[in-house]
Amino acid sequence: MRIARFSIDGNVAFGAVEGDRPDELVLDIIKGIPFAEFELSGTKVPLSKVRLLPPVLPNKVVAFGRNYADHARELGNEVPDAPFAFFKPSTAVIGPGDEIQYPSFTEDLHHEAELAVVIGRMCREVPRERVKDVVFGFTCANDITARDVQKREKQWARAKGFDSSCPLGPWVETGLDLQAASDLTIQLTVNGEQRQLGRTSEMIHRIEDLIVNITEAMTLLPGDVILTGTPAGVGPLNVGDEVAVTIEGIGTLTNKVVKRG
Repeated sequence: MRIARFSIDGNVAFGAVEGDRPDELVLDIIKGIPFAEFELSGTKVPLSKVRLLPPVLPNKVVAFGRNYADHARELGNEVPDAPFAFFKPSTAVIGPGDEIQYPSFTEDLHHEAELAVVIGRMCREVPRERVKDVVFGFTCANDITARDVQKREKQWARAKGFDSSCPLGPWVETGLDLQAASDLTIQLTVNGEQRQLGRTSEMIHRIEDLIVNITEAMTLLPGDVILTGTPAGVGPLNVGDEVAVTIEGIGTLTNKVVKRG
């Protein structure tokens, strides 16, 4: 099931996305929230009549860096022996169609296409065999990075945590299991030109490894997001660019870059 969060007539709701053709998709509005037992209301609205929002509002976004060997090497970094985590604040999150605001403090903004894992229940110290029980679904993400700032500052808070640096969407796909999610095509285009192309099977540390690693240290809450790393091919974005992340079996997340006002 594809679960979207959307607004219509000033109201915000969740809905199940139905249909196959992009011009025929409809939302069956959900009664309640998707992280608990819910029912479909049977009230349906065309996707074209709503504004899609970030599919979740995470308490925290835990991102793992250098999790694809080719990407680590393309930036001159060593491949880490253990998962390497950092954070993006909730204020970094935007949704499909929202604008990526080019910050004034960087001159080298980069795209990074990523598979995002959405957590479905409160969890801590999750054993590997139970990871499947805490995963709600998967969505597309773009880990927008001020590359020059990242290189200059030892902490990545500003380089990767600025407002609009974490596009998510277009919805959460709950129909993929961990095995399927571990071998998907992931690609990114800028103005229609392919920049990144890889498979999630190229991850150094698997989805299970990442969740085991971070829950050894902290509690994850429903709606929290795990970013699993990016394949090679990262590169610059400029004001006016349209950047799209497409992940097999999930969908396409598209955003435009604008100058921060």
